[in-house]
Amino acid sequence: MPELHSDTIAEVILLAREIGESTQVGAHDGVRHRSGGAIAEQEFRSFVSSLTDDEKYSLVAVLWIGREDFSADEYDEALATAAREATTPTEDYLLGIPQLSSFLESGLEALGVSATDVEDDLM
Repeated sequence: MPELHSDTIAEVILLAREIGESTQVGAHDGVRHRSGGAIAEQEFRSFVSSLTDDEKYSLVAVLWIGREDFSADEYDEALATAAREATTPTEDYLLGIPQLSSFLESGLEALGVSATDVEDDLM
């Protein structure tokens, strides 16, 4: 089971969506809303960098489960791999993942946690 609370993962999901929405708005109207996207990215980076190393590894493990690199039954293996392969700041790694929020949601669901319920509790 994840080393961090599902509400922490849900917060990362919401922040990742906010970054994506800022980017999409700029792409649709032809105007780059750099300040909105930059603020969202700064919030994301600040939140993720404030997590403990174990929480960061768990976050990456949930991502990998959602991306189907590992199954939910392989959580411990995914966690150990995340710890062993951590070479860049987690926030940089995560920001480079297309569909980050979807993968995290899928990872939570695979682990038996309703991402929608957790997100609703945060809102």
